[in-house]
Amino acid sequence: MESLDLTVQVSTKLNRSHVVVGREALILPCLGRTERDPAGLVTVEDSMGMVHLSHGRLKPASRELRSEVGIVCGLAEQLFPGDEIDWASMAADYRVVREHVASVVPGFEDFEERVRRPGGFALPHPPRDSRTFATGTGKARFTVNELALLQVPDGHLLLQTIRSHDQFNTTIYGLDDRYRGVKQGRRVVFVNPDDLSELGLGDGQTVDLVGPEGRTAEEFRIVAYPTARGCAAAYYPETNVLVPLDAVAKISNTPASKSIVVRLVTRDQ
Repeated sequence: MESLDLTVQVSTKLNRSHVVVGREALILPCLGRTERDPAGLVTVEDSMGMVHLSHGRLKPASRELRSEVGIVCGLAEQLFPGDEIDWASMAADYRVVREHVASVVPGFEDFEERVRRPGGFALPHPPRDSRTFATGTGKARFTVNELALLQVPDGHLLLQTIRSHDQFNTTIYGLDDRYRGVKQGRRVVFVNPDDLSELGLGDGQTVDLVGPEGRTAEEFRIVAYPTARGCAAAYYPETNVLVPLDAVAKISNTPASKSIVVRLVTRDQ
């Protein structure tokens, strides 16, 4: 990132990603989804694959703020003058954006009408909707793969990295996690009470997390929590340092952030 001539970030709030930028950097503040938007209601997809309207109710932080759509459309107008696409109309009314989506994306036919129904609508899912499968036979294809079990040495735990409630991906909005009852702190590691007894450790104690190749995440407070025996959990990105760059899945290249063998080392060791 730092070798780039220019980086531009569209953001609702300052966060750590703004620290690592190019030689020249722009931060374009935009409306959040919870703020009132004069262009209308936006649509979102939830974790269940349902598309529904999102109502911003808060007063915008500034009258100068533009929406993310407004910023992108404004850039397009400057970059492509005389273009046949009416960028200004999309920035002014999100119903126009939905008209374009409905015309090109399968499953979004009658987008505007369906999204205004209570609860919105479900995205297409052929196996669920019609029991059809995009295979040569038209049937589901199952494969069996041998599982490679990870051997965790005695005195070690298998760590997974997780998000807190006040977090979206790697953007941290607060230090509380109402999911797990943690307040004003993120450098915590969740460990089963029985594992703590075996390791001679206690709730509230401060430890370093030592992972592969001696990688260390320092000063984490132990929180006794009903994780699976032999397993622990801690927030990322604070624990990203524990994951070697080459510890990835063979095909997807996904980091092995859910499967890190660690030791809990007390500060006086």
